[in-house]
Amino acid sequence: MPASAPTSAPTSALTIGALAKRTGVKIPTVRYYESIGLLPEAPRTGSNRRTYDEASVRRLRFIRHARELGFEVEAIRQLLTLADDPGRPCHEADVLARAHLAEIESRITRLEALRDEVRRMVEGCAQGEVRSCHVIEVLADHAHCLHERH
Repeated sequence: MPASAPTSAPTSALTIGALAKRTGVKIPTVRYYESIGLLPEAPRTGSNRRTYDEASVRRLRFIRHARELGFEVEAIRQLLTLADDPGRPCHEADVLARAHLAEIESRITRLEALRDEVRRMVEGCAQGEVRSCHVIEVLADHAHCLHERH
């Protein structure tokens, strides 16, 4: 019987609300993950309610944790594919994680430059009139910045 055909719910089946509660993922997000294929389409009861099992709980927790760590949807899709085949070498997972780490480090570098610029801008403000306000001056002319890109 296809997964989308109405079935009677197994005794251990979870409703979407129970799944959301157990995983800390909001119901609309569960539906979204189903719609983009990260979470398999849930079987339906005769009354057309979605039902989930423990595998759905584990998968959704994996997705939530990966999102909390900043992984993008496509990387999570690839990681889920790897997780679904535990006998494969983990080299591909390592490559994805290293690429994500490099992006995080790049973002940190940009944020540090941004922090330095804003700190310098604020510290240079004499809190006099707007005509001589360092904040306005820096925002009006990028040449006053220390970093070319931030």
